[in-house]
Amino acid sequence: MSEVIKTKVGLSLEEKMVFKCELGEMKVKDCYIDETHKEEVDMLGPNPSRMLAMAVLGCLSASFIFCLKKREFNLEDLKAEAEVTIARNEKGFWRVKKIDVDINAKIDDPNVKKRADQCKKMFEQYCIVTQAVREGIDVEVNLNY
Repeated sequence: MSEVIKTKVGLSLEEKMVFKCELGEMKVKDCYIDETHKEEVDMLGPNPSRMLAMAVLGCLSASFIFCLKKREFNLEDLKAEAEVTIARNEKGFWRVKKIDVDINAKIDDPNVKKRADQCKKMFEQYCIVTQAVREGIDVEVNLNY
């Protein structure tokens, strides 16, 4: 497959280390990334580590639901959470070391449970974010001023 999809995102400095998200054609109201290290309750948005965990969590959850929908099954309820482990690397820099994901789906119908067992074996492979993080992402940086 040689199909390539590109999308652009951006940000603009609002104050100190708070950035307003610009998501291209997507119209999202008031999306901020807050790296000020204030108390969590005062933050205007998540920090980048939390955004990364949320991206993995959202992608995995959507992949699981998509797998069920392929056979026209629907979930009654799904709750998921991720725990991000941040620690210093061998050079002393803070890095995201691990993301632990828990997905809890409420499934009462035996037919849906059977399909969920099948999806459990493969849904992670279809999550583009999780697989990219696991494999590593090529990132080029250009600083212009």
